[in-house]
Amino acid sequence: MTLWRIRATVDDRPGFLSVLTASLALKAVNILAVQVHTTEAGAVDDFLVDAPHTMTEADLRTAVERGRGRDSWIAPAEAEGLADQPTRALGLAARLVRDPDALGDALRALLDADEVTWRPDSPTRAGMRADAMALPDPTGGRYDVRRVAPEFTPAEYARAQALVDVAATASTDAATLLLPDGAEVVLRPALPDDLAALLAMHERCSPGTRGRRYVKVPEPAQLARLLDPARVRTLLATVPGITSAHTVVAMANLVVEGSLAELAVVVEDGWQRRGIGTALVRRALARAERLGCAAVLAHTGVDNPGMERTLRRLGHAVPVQRDGAVASVTVPLRDQASRT
Repeated sequence: MTLWRIRATVDDRPGFLSVLTASLALKAVNILAVQVHTTEAGAVDDFLVDAPHTMTEADLRTAVERGRGRDSWIAPAEAEGLADQPTRALGLAARLVRDPDALGDALRALLDADEVTWRPDSPTRAGMRADAMALPDPTGGRYDVRRVAPEFTPAEYARAQALVDVAATASTDAATLLLPDGAEVVLRPALPDDLAALLAMHERCSPGTRGRRYVKVPEPAQLARLLDPARVRTLLATVPGITSAHTVVAMANLVVEGSLAELAVVVEDGWQRRGIGTALVRRALARAERLGCAAVLAHTGVDNPGMERTLRRLGHAVPVQRDGAVASVTVPLRDQASRT
């Protein structure tokens, strides 16, 4: 048996859906899931079916047409489609509660979209057409969603808007990151008042950790400049519920000059290899995209492959350029790209 997805429009009249399902059953097609989308043209029925291996797309289309279905769209399906739509949507909503920055990926998964593009300007009017949607980003800008086929339905647009609402509710300047061992850290923008905690973190870091981040350990005045939002976008990982002198455990700095941003990360020794650096890098790359940067540059020591591993983990296969003791990686950002 082979999995297929079938969409077809039928007249929204009693018994017509039964006629279509009976026509498929006559061809030994087993319906595993069905969704009904109400449109002005009629009811759009979306089936996940299991059909005999010998059946082709043309055979399925003929069965649909004999069952009074029209404007059919038929394509092979993957096993992932066996999860019903409410379960899928709830799972994506739960992901957004943990990570509001993942809205672009969540929309792509919810809608099986071909392309989700973030743009810095807000839509003059949110809406949809057959192959595209415009959805406001709760934190600014908009998402353009495109899918060649099947055509979007009002029900799908409503689901996408609901997912945006979840992200808007969860999207604040701070986000809680649950670590694999159950500990929690809060990722948030840095404030000038964080200087004392930042100095304390650097003092707790080993010489090796500081050496991989800095050629020379910065003085307090230099660290203070990293907390000036007019100069640098700095993100911190903080531990809630403890004294301020120990609250900062990691920092990522994004210095933007023109279309290029330079990224640097330092994670306190006891908090390394727990996913904090990866989370900070991902949020920093998303912020660089929002700012319209064409690329992000990161420098590190040749004996520190951590940044390269992190970027690979995030899906960026970038070459490393080595110059003496310094290794550099440049991450190109797709113009007006989807956030990840």
